[in-house]
Amino acid sequence: MHSHFTSSIRRTTILLTKYTPATISPDFQSSLSMARIAASHTLPLAFKSSLTPNNQNSLRFLSQNTSLTSLSSVFGGRIQISYGENKNRRGIFSNQRGFSRKVKRSKPKKEKELELNVSIGIEEGLPEDPEVLNIAEMLRLNVPMAMKLAFDGIKDSPYKTRDTSIDDVGGYESVELSVLLCNDDFIRKLNKDWRDEDHATDVLSMSQHMPGLKLPMLMMGDVVISVETAARQAAERGHTLLDEIRVLMVHGLLHLLGFDHEISDEAEEEMEKEEELLLRSLGWKGKGLIQCAIDAASVESPQTESPDGEVSSDRKKEGSLRFYKPKFNYIFCDMDGTLLNSRSQITSTTAGALREAMSMGVKVVIATGKARPAAMTALKAVGLAGKGGILSESTPGVFLQGLLVYGTQGREIFRGNLDARVCREAFMYSLEHKVPLIAFAQDRCFTLFEHPSIDSLHLVYHEPKAEVMPSLENLLNAADIQKLLFFDSPESISTTLRPYWFEATKGRAGVVQAMPDMLEIVPSRTSKGSGVKMLLDQLGVTPKEVMAIGDGENDIEMLELASLGVALSNGAEKTKAVANVIGLSNDEDGVADAIYRYAF
Repeated sequence: MHSHFTSSIRRTTILLTKYTPATISPDFQSSLSMARIAASHTLPLAFKSSLTPNNQNSLRFLSQNTSLTSLSSVFGGRIQISYGENKNRRGIFSNQRGFSRKVKRSKPKKEKELELNVSIGIEEGLPEDPEVLNIAEMLRLNVPMAMKLAFDGIKDSPYKTRDTSIDDVGGYESVELSVLLCNDDFIRKLNKDWRDEDHATDVLSMSQHMPGLKLPMLMMGDVVISVETAARQAAERGHTLLDEIRVLMVHGLLHLLGFDHEISDEAEEEMEKEEELLLRSLGWKGKGLIQCAIDAASVESPQTESPDGEVSSDRKKEGSLRFYKPKFNYIFCDMDGTLLNSRSQITSTTAGALREAMSMGVKVVIATGKARPAAMTALKAVGLAGKGGILSESTPGVFLQGLLVYGTQGREIFRGNLDARVCREAFMYSLEHKVPLIAFAQDRCFTLFEHPSIDSLHLVYHEPKAEVMPSLENLLNAADIQKLLFFDSPESISTTLRPYWFEATKGRAGVVQAMPDMLEIVPSRTSKGSGVKMLLDQLGVTPKEVMAIGDGENDIEMLELASLGVALSNGAEKTKAVANVIGLSNDEDGVADAIYRYAF
């Protein structure tokens, strides 16, 4: 260990702070002209250029160390870009240098103390995840250790390719460095603003060092790490998130000390060697980032797609929601044609997205034309019914097109019954024209004759099995009826049934359509939207807190009521016309996509 660093570290400052939007004064822009950003990514790409940012938007790092540490090089200056691997790869560096430097014995004298000011930042968009908070606390100790060893290694360094602007740190009184933990969205915006590259990287290094200025402090700059990408890479490489963040921190630190693996094969070998040396000397798990990229490139198929795959950059990835704060407290979701695909099933992908949202504190509420038992049957198939699930007998929900509304603790807060005269007329029409008709009475269904379509309502759509009543009078006396449902071909419904019952029920009932082959008759002045509004009032929830997802005409009011209304692409044209956004279809996991894209 060289004599310039045999002195002790007098003070290490840890500030668990948040990055918040700000704008840098133009007076400081020129002083940041030497800023450098080095980006590492695990894709097999090679790219290098200098860019000028398209705008002056910036962020402010809230640090108490010194007024200068608030001026991160993220916010201005010329940018040099470097990816984490090169197309022209060499094999694993075989001649690793051992860490066996001799310590020069200095004469007994009072040694100069070097102060390390390390700020650990957590970007404000990250939720207070316990693991991330623990890692930030660990970095309080880890970063100064890595800096100490790295500083010791650069003096009289044998490396030929390293920029030696920072060499002997013994001439400074203090060293300033910040490490920011963020998510993919934040680091992607940095890449887009500064590099014109609309994708996330795992780590960015932003140098603040200005060699021409004689200052008592060394302002190294910032290392920005996406914990979201780090988590994926940790899983792929078989170690912990802390291990991966340490690897990325070492990589970023070496960039700030002048290493740049992108300029040549020799530079790559030298930086790779120093990465491995530091990690081994610190006793940290994992290979260096360069070596990991080499290993990945050696087994990666040429046809392999980028991590973003087929989804655009504004969609969060599966398993990533823990790194984002919810934009909404509630998601109200329709079932048929929305949560259920064309086979009337909830896919594992959609179920996974719902679980992720719920784990982040978002409450998912079912708002459907189905009876509650039918909704519970569909959700039970993917483990989302019952205690801890989306729906149970003690959770709120809107059913039968808003005619049955359950509030807190699953207590019924509204029931709308259909006029008995309308029910009588509809069943007489059903008998005369042989059109299947079902009456919904809370958790039961009634009909006057058997029909394959009526059977499908139970077998395919999970509704309660219809009880065939011996007479119309028996049916009408069995229970209060909330709604009626006709089954017929889409053509017959649009040309015959819908026009007829629209006129026949004027002033007495309403006609709605959720599915092309079904027509529903419901009480006047009731709808799924009115049921949702009633439930929000009972829960004390404002529409601003709600995202709603649906597809049918019966979802229009609900989508209009919510802060964000998402209509799936398979939905009715009238529904898509009122929606804020149009998502993927129900056969493309449209609900999951909407959650990953818009809810966080």
